[in-house]
Amino acid sequence: MADTRIPERQRNSLLEEIVATSGMSHKRLAHRVNELGAREGQAGRYTHTSVANWCRRGMIPKGPTPRLICASLSEALGRPVSLAEIGMQGAERDPSLLGLEFARRQDDAVTEAAAYWSAVNRRQFLTRQTFAVSAFATPFSRWLIDPAEPTRARDTGPLVDRAHIAELTEAADHARQWDSRFGGANRKSASLTEYLYGRVAPLLHGSYSEAVGRDLFRVTAEMARLAGWTAFDAGRHGIAQRHFIQALRLARAGGDADLGSYILATMAMQSLMRGFTSEAIDMAQGAYRRGQTLDPRVAGFAKLIEARSHARAGDERSTSACIAQSERLAERGADGEGPAWIGFFTQHRIITDAAEAFRDLGNHRATFAWNAAGPMPSDAFVRSRSVRLSVLASAHAQNGDLAQSLHLGRESLNLFTRLGSLRGMEYLRVYGRSLEPWRRDPQVVTYLADVRRATRSLAEVA
Repeated sequence: MADTRIPERQRNSLLEEIVATSGMSHKRLAHRVNELGAREGQAGRYTHTSVANWCRRGMIPKGPTPRLICASLSEALGRPVSLAEIGMQGAERDPSLLGLEFARRQDDAVTEAAAYWSAVNRRQFLTRQTFAVSAFATPFSRWLIDPAEPTRARDTGPLVDRAHIAELTEAADHARQWDSRFGGANRKSASLTEYLYGRVAPLLHGSYSEAVGRDLFRVTAEMARLAGWTAFDAGRHGIAQRHFIQALRLARAGGDADLGSYILATMAMQSLMRGFTSEAIDMAQGAYRRGQTLDPRVAGFAKLIEARSHARAGDERSTSACIAQSERLAERGADGEGPAWIGFFTQHRIITDAAEAFRDLGNHRATFAWNAAGPMPSDAFVRSRSVRLSVLASAHAQNGDLAQSLHLGRESLNLFTRLGSLRGMEYLRVYGRSLEPWRRDPQVVTYLADVRRATRSLAEVA
């Protein structure tokens, strides 16, 4: 029985830990797997090198071998061992389904998340997954019914304490700050998924009190949402969708309805950007459903995404009403001490999104008015600046000013290309529609060709 080498996969830390805990040497484990395989008619010739490859190089053996590894370790530990505990839970599942399950039970939620993080680092998995808005239906409905559940303590596995929570919180803060400045389409942001699998998943399988477990689930949900956001920015929409589903489930396990609402609003935004306006409105309204008990900024962000969704639907009245409500909520929460992950939601964010909403409505005067209400994001926040420039470029085209439009469009293209953001290319595709009256103009022809070329280049490395 041969092993399958998965390109660019990191070591299997879950298997390493449980083998060490069992006290079995690599040689002994290989021998026992061969013995159990022989009983089933499998001609296994595994050695200590095979076990080292499973642990250190992330190889997954074919056929029944993952199950036989579990059986061997179960004998040594005196308890059942699952595929999830050895980091091979995807070995017996259709990989296209990984990450889509919003598990009912908390233990199953941990298993599903770990399985997904294990699989998502495989290049074959990355290239196969697509976005389907229908996959959000079950997570959405189950979260609405019960957005926060009690966190259950665990008494098996390595002890997780406050030092671990502090480490994860620092990692989440660093990743969030990096994403705010540079966007998600870079190696540093992509490494977040590796961290979730290699570092966080073993902790979720550890032992912890109810209080520590609650914070563990919360910070993990935050990182999973950010992993989804970076994948979204890089144009990996199917990957992003699965991260968001797991993040929503983990937030529920941590009893954090505020974080769950924020994640659901992010899911609404992804649906909107993929063209599913009606579903986006539903999810944004669902995220706001607990408005009286939410942190005002979380509720305000949900209303802002709802406003953008109404704008795409051509409903200016609802757009304006939601923006006004979002502003009131932002003002209420301005002096609060809410979670760090919602700190981005300020009047500056509302200005950027409102300008985009009125651009979508074809109201360039309102777009200009909103843009004048606050300064352009600085170079320290390249992605936000790029978005704002593309929106202004569209508004100038709507106003008939081709020269200024192309100037801003070119600047936006340069910044999005530097970021490696496929999502940015979508903004420029929308902008390109506003150039239709000048489609034969040589400058426009050249610009649109440059956008297509940049999009192809980024898609090749996504």
